[in-house]
Amino acid sequence: MDLKLLRNFLAVARTGNITRAAGMVFLSQSALSKQMKELEAEFGCALFERIASGLRLTEEGLLLQKRAEDIVSLVDKTKQEFKDLEDIMGGDVHVGAPESCHMDIFARELFAFRKKHPGLRCHLISGMTEQVTEKMDQGLLDFVIISGLPDTGKYDRIRYPADDRWGIVARRDHPLAALNKITIADLLPYNVIVSTQGLSEEISGWCGERAKELKVTDTVNLAYNGSVFVKEQVAVMLSYQGLVNTSPENGLTWIPLYPELTTPSYLIWRKYQKFTPIVGKFLEHLSEAFKRLNEASHFRDPAASE
Repeated sequence: MDLKLLRNFLAVARTGNITRAAGMVFLSQSALSKQMKELEAEFGCALFERIASGLRLTEEGLLLQKRAEDIVSLVDKTKQEFKDLEDIMGGDVHVGAPESCHMDIFARELFAFRKKHPGLRCHLISGMTEQVTEKMDQGLLDFVIISGLPDTGKYDRIRYPADDRWGIVARRDHPLAALNKITIADLLPYNVIVSTQGLSEEISGWCGERAKELKVTDTVNLAYNGSVFVKEQVAVMLSYQGLVNTSPENGLTWIPLYPELTTPSYLIWRKYQKFTPIVGKFLEHLSEAFKRLNEASHFRDPAASE
């Protein structure tokens, strides 16, 4: 099995059609079909099943698709890194980050860095902490921004100069919308939507002994999709401030939790990680900028006591 074969498999997987995929990879239909049969023989299982509209991946095919996407992405990233070794002024940086209203800080520093290094290309992937750190551990991301405390045994870090504040998103005609702060007692009568990460960490701690009484009916990893549930009266949503449009026209409002609950964020990277020159310079720029901002805002590093 070679890299070209994996790329051809991905073309078939994405299109679900041998003819269209053959045109994309510049092979005849018969040649591509033969390759897919050889791939199935190599793995000893069926990777596709025939349906009326073409082909559909089997469970084994879905697994291979995920692994092939990671392998191809890593190979492409590695090739680009070797090219970037000779290009101090430009290159690619791959960053993971959560949903946060404080991503403007990162964006401003990217803009400032580009004034001296206009050739830097930033590829941003959004996801929860577990998702982005997994990709970084696989070598697919250079560094990531995470919500919550990092594993200081695995990663180097610098405190991100902002905290995310928790509250609820509710319809403006919901009974909770009349309150200016939300306690656990206020929340218990209602169905709740929350991210799985937030539920297992911060929210459980905030609820204390009453955590098991919280009526979590749904979980989401994107605040926008959760806000749609809220608008359709499925539940109220526990969410960071600033992630959802809460303008009067949108019919939603955000109300802070009480006692106040905030989550620190960190920029982290793998210990002993070797970066291309441009990525190393950008990380140095971010570290210095975040240090200045932390000192100005008197932010401490909770992970330092871990």
